[in-house]
Amino acid sequence: MNLYSMLKKREQDERPVKVGVIGAGKFSSMFLNQARFTPGLQVVGIAELSAQRAYEALETTGWGKDRAAAAASSAEINDTAASGKIAITEDAIALIESECEVILEITGSPEAGTSHAVAAIEAAKHVVMVNVEADCLLGPVLSKKAEDNNVVYTMAYGDQPALIMEQLDWARTVGFEVVCTGKGTRYQPEYHYSTPETVWGYYGFSEERVASGDYNAQMFNSFLDGSKSAIEMCAVANGSGLRPQKCGLQFPAVDVEDLADVLKPAAEGGILEHSGTVEVIASEQRDGSPIARDLRWGVYVVFRAPNAYAARCFQEYGMKTDASGVYSALYRPYHYIGLELGISAVNAVLRSEPTGCSRHYLADVGAFAKKDLRPGDQLDGEGGYTVFGKLMSAEKSLSGSILPLGLTGQARVVKPVAKDAALTYDCVELDTSTTAYRLRKELESWGSS
Repeated sequence: MNLYSMLKKREQDERPVKVGVIGAGKFSSMFLNQARFTPGLQVVGIAELSAQRAYEALETTGWGKDRAAAAASSAEINDTAASGKIAITEDAIALIESECEVILEITGSPEAGTSHAVAAIEAAKHVVMVNVEADCLLGPVLSKKAEDNNVVYTMAYGDQPALIMEQLDWARTVGFEVVCTGKGTRYQPEYHYSTPETVWGYYGFSEERVASGDYNAQMFNSFLDGSKSAIEMCAVANGSGLRPQKCGLQFPAVDVEDLADVLKPAAEGGILEHSGTVEVIASEQRDGSPIARDLRWGVYVVFRAPNAYAARCFQEYGMKTDASGVYSALYRPYHYIGLELGISAVNAVLRSEPTGCSRHYLADVGAFAKKDLRPGDQLDGEGGYTVFGKLMSAEKSLSGSILPLGLTGQARVVKPVAKDAALTYDCVELDTSTTAYRLRKELESWGSS
């Protein structure tokens, strides 16, 4: 029975999948738009620190402000939902404690995401962690807590890590060796030093365009400076068991027709340090010239035929391979972001399955200085003015006491750090009272696995 049929049955039985949304930004708005057209699904409420922003999201996506009502407690949220309206609250815990079945965590804050996920899991609610920053920092711990509480903790379908995990599952299920997997992006080495002040120049966005849309400079900058790529590949590695390369990410410029030629081990004529890894490919050459058939918005998996017969089948059925005929690739040119997010929510409730889940601690994202940092400097996290993230093995992160990018939101520098150098725990002063810090130390105590 497919998901659509299962949703139609819930609709027929007047038992819709009840969803609570935390955060009302662009990703949330995309989900809210499609939720209007999804049978058997009910948005119970939206928790947002700015209630006005939540109302505006509903207005923008066609719900209309009359379809929403303010609610301060879980009881009020339930009453509002029973009346057919969407509850708007500033209290995420009240939403978690309401009658919703699954929580979509879409704040983008590792600290807030951790607290919300833990509260939801303890309240026996499924969690869709759109907040890949929190998943990168603590995914294996949160997955274990969810398992212990018999609920689902899952990556967000529509975001690239979950789509990559789907392709990995396909390749492994049919018996192919996964050689490399990842996504495409815009990349130039100088982007690592981009800030919220310079980001629009790199994107070519005019002041008028920025003013007319829902553009968050720090969020967009995290896409550009390499941090988001590192975070997403960390999630994929920890979800799949694939091991990062020692160099982290190379960001090679690759045409989709050349995936199988380039993304294979160096010993076989490719560029990879080893098979079974992750890589992000650039959509333009280092001189800025475009790739003819780039994968800027998509995801891919490169796999290896297990024997000569499978390789012969590749050739007989017109599959694109490398020169040896042994390596081939599958790719998806686009991801639909929040428009696809409902897949994770209903999959968790109706099938009790995640659309990707961090189960290993193999990869990490360390914080590196965008400029010379001095004692007293305040760090501002992912996509900000001070640090960018690099993918590395969990083993390297632990042995070097590297500060994870997810803990840099409010850290204060106490020792000088040179530009391009990794920050270590002893370089900063952290708030050690947070749930995120406590669980991070729990994860580190496990060691890499």
